[in-house]
Amino acid sequence: MAVFQALAPGDHIIAPTDTYHGTTKLLRDVFLGWGLEVSFVDMTLLDEIKRALRPETKLAWIETPSNPLLKIVDVAEVTAALHAAGALCVCDNTWAPVVQRPFALGADLIVHSTTKYIGGHSDVTSGAVIAKVESDFFQRIRAIQGTGGAVPSPFDCWLVLRGMQTLPWRMRAHSENALQVANFLNGHPRVERVHYPGLASHPRHEVAARQMSSFSGMLAFETKGGRDTAMTVTSKTKIFVRATSLGGIESLIEHRASIKGEDPRTPPGLLRLSIGLEHADDLIEDLAQALA
Repeated sequence: MAVFQALAPGDHIIAPTDTYHGTTKLLRDVFLGWGLEVSFVDMTLLDEIKRALRPETKLAWIETPSNPLLKIVDVAEVTAALHAAGALCVCDNTWAPVVQRPFALGADLIVHSTTKYIGGHSDVTSGAVIAKVESDFFQRIRAIQGTGGAVPSPFDCWLVLRGMQTLPWRMRAHSENALQVANFLNGHPRVERVHYPGLASHPRHEVAARQMSSFSGMLAFETKGGRDTAMTVTSKTKIFVRATSLGGIESLIEHRASIKGEDPRTPPGLLRLSIGLEHADDLIEDLAQALA
């Protein structure tokens, strides 16, 4: 919110069609009325981004992998186009800390919900905005956060710092577990489609492999039978907890359309998984019995 408030009415933003629903809600319900101009585009298509660029475009917000369809944006390609037009690139890297480094790919600002992987224990609510270089724009973001009181408490900071100590090791385990689960689901007869960039079948697997060292712990899959089947699966898991957060040590499952509300871009049979640190064999067995 501070990033958007650092802009001025009349400024233009490019945002993804597939992104965390809170970001979309913030732009549509708050900042459009405040005077920002927003174009929602498919960020995997560079031509769409280029067509959306205007003289008033100040920044583009990218999220990769995206929530909930795990679309992959080519960060280097997009930032090059934005910089050529004089615009900044803000990357929401919540789903891929450590395993993806947007600054090395050209991004100007990185945003994290540190509630998720960085905190890592599902016991803190906080966020972070990180700048590649000091600038007047970043100073304005800081001033808005301080003036508005949008800063974490000392204890929240302690919780996040505690979680960061194990972050690299947790990301390795989350990624390894998720790949095993994705491979299992990819061959299951009751699964229509698996969304995970670590699979060779993912349409942007090559891009993900180029800009990520591993593929993180988030995945989604679509059940055959749509919403009813998906809801049945969520009610039958014993290890996966039915909840809407992500990035903690425990594995979570959610019916994404129920969380986001009506949205034609979210398939009714889609389930989002946050893969935790349990043994991968146990997670696979749990999903197998829930799908049976």
